[in-house]
Amino acid sequence: MKKELLMGTALVSTLGAASVAEAVTATMSGNHQTGIEFDSPTGGTDTNAQVNDNNFTVSLSETTDGGMTISSSFKLMDENAAAGDIDAGLTLAFTDGSKLDVINAGNASGSHAVSIPGSAGAEGVTVTSTNSAVTGLDFMTASTVQGVEYHTASDFLADGLKMSFSASTDSGAAATATFRTDSHIAIGATYVTDLGDTAVTLGAGYSDSDGSKTVTNPTNDMGGVHVGLSAVTGDLTVAVGFADGHKNGISDNGSDEMEGDVVKAGVKYVTGDLTFNIGIASGEATDNTIGSSGGSSDSQDVTSASVSYAVASGVTAILGYTTVEATDEAQSTDDGSAWYIGANMAF
Repeated sequence: MKKELLMGTALVSTLGAASVAEAVTATMSGNHQTGIEFDSPTGGTDTNAQVNDNNFTVSLSETTDGGMTISSSFKLMDENAAAGDIDAGLTLAFTDGSKLDVINAGNASGSHAVSIPGSAGAEGVTVTSTNSAVTGLDFMTASTVQGVEYHTASDFLADGLKMSFSASTDSGAAATATFRTDSHIAIGATYVTDLGDTAVTLGAGYSDSDGSKTVTNPTNDMGGVHVGLSAVTGDLTVAVGFADGHKNGISDNGSDEMEGDVVKAGVKYVTGDLTFNIGIASGEATDNTIGSSGGSSDSQDVTSASVSYAVASGVTAILGYTTVEATDEAQSTDDGSAWYIGANMAF
């Protein structure tokens, strides 16, 4: 009997030690946003549809005896998706405040794109798939999953400065008729300072990516620059941004390249439980079949606004509006407007 008790105690102790050694800290977060979009294209029929945006993320982390934190995460997509998003890599956070992302780390240029206010709603006017004009500052920030990104600690080289450096390599897969990214290098920086009662953030980045495609190579490598400025005074945020670069592998069959630029500006104002957003974006691009030059221009001019009301803790009601004027190959197409009314529940 004594022997069985000793064996049972040893087994419980062993399992207990194993469970402690294997137990990382797990936290969950996400949101459920649902609403109705009313779409009114200039040259088409008015439509309306329910729009859902559901996200559930599990974050995992643990700290070593030396003080380094190892973390990762995965996201379960909404019920309309066939599979979850499980492509996150690992992040190593060091005691000096710096960190290293490994495996599918991303692009350092995109990490420092300044956020420009715009509508918080889920409305939008769909433009033709051949319109290559962009409205985001990070449209040229490609990378491969075989990459790393190093983030410096705050106050790197100067007070308020933080930087990132990233690189990725070729997967070794054979080239196909569709353009694919083989490697990249990028650098990004964010500088934060105070000017009286105003907090100013300046973000900028540069990226250069190589790619491949059978038969014909692109005229230009993918990459470019972006810069943005945000100023926050009390409850008022004003931000502007500009980006210029090349993007390859666009259009339905991934066989086009484009040269484009975008200018964005936006304002956000918070008063009590209400948040007002308004933003504009103007993008222009010239797209061609990979390996060729010339072509006509595409454009998108987007104006959006929204009013958000905090109904309860984690629950926000949203009313949004967006209008778009677009041209494809210098021809007017896809103009229109859209409304959105819905709510977001975050946890």
